[in-house]
Amino acid sequence: MNQQAPSLRPWVLAETNYGLLRDRRVEVAVWPFGAVEPHNLHLPYGTDCLEAQIIGEKICERAYQQGAAVLLLPVMPFGTETNLQAFPFALNVSPSTLLAVIRDVVESLERSGVRKLLLLNSHGGNDLKPVLRELYGRTSVWIFLCNWYQAVRQEASSLFEHPDDHAGEMETSFALAFFPHLIARDVSGKLLADDGKTARFRFRALEDGWVTITRPWHLLTTQSGAGNPHCATAEKGQALMRILVERLSEFLIELAQSPLDERFPFV
Repeated sequence: MNQQAPSLRPWVLAETNYGLLRDRRVEVAVWPFGAVEPHNLHLPYGTDCLEAQIIGEKICERAYQQGAAVLLLPVMPFGTETNLQAFPFALNVSPSTLLAVIRDVVESLERSGVRKLLLLNSHGGNDLKPVLRELYGRTSVWIFLCNWYQAVRQEASSLFEHPDDHAGEMETSFALAFFPHLIARDVSGKLLADDGKTARFRFRALEDGWVTITRPWHLLTTQSGAGNPHCATAEKGQALMRILVERLSEFLIELAQSPLDERFPFV
C-alpha cells in the first residue's frame, strides 16, 4: 500500500510516484513551456519558466480538486531565442528542435494512455501552432495550445496601464506577486529597469502589422525590456492569476470530462 506524503501534490508529475500513478487514469496532461532569456535589468532570466510553472501548478490544482484527472508535466525550460542571440545566455532551441522534442514526449504520453495534452506556453518566441498541424493525424493524442498571455488579453487591457510585450507591467506584476525575491532593485527600492521603450519600424506595413519579421531584440530594445514595468504591483499580479486560474482550470475540467467520441472536440 502506497502511503502518500503529506506535502505531495498528486497533480504534479515531478512530485508524485509510480505507486500513485500506475493504476491512475490521466485524462489531461499539461505541459508548461518557458524560455531562458533576459527580461530587462530587473527580472530573472527564468521569468517565463517561473510563470509557466506557477500557472500550471495552480490551474492543475484547482482542476484536480474539482475531480478532473489532470497531471502537470515538468516545464520545458528552453525556447526559441534566435532574435535575442545578441544578448548573453539567451539559450536557443530552434523551432525544428522544439518540434522533435514535443513529438518524442507526445509519443511517451501516448504509450502512457494520455489522449489529451495542453501546451501551456509562456514565451512569445515559441511559435507552437505549426507543431499542432505537424502532429495532427500522426498521433492519437489531441494537442491543445494556450498562450496564457493571450487568454487574458482583454482583461489585461483594463488591469494594466501600459501595453506589455516583454518584461513590462504585466510580467513585473506577476513577479511581484509570486517571486518578488528575484526582482532587482536599486538602493532606494526602485526597480532596476529602464522604461522599456521600443524602436519604431521605418516601414508603415511593419508598424501596422500586416507585414511581419522576427524582430532583432538588440535593435528593438535598450536593455531587452519591451514595456514599461514601473506601474506594476503585486495586487495586479494576484488579480491576473485569479482570472487565469478560473478560466484555464474550467477548461481543464471540461476537457477531462469530455468523451473522445467520433465528433471530438465538436458538438
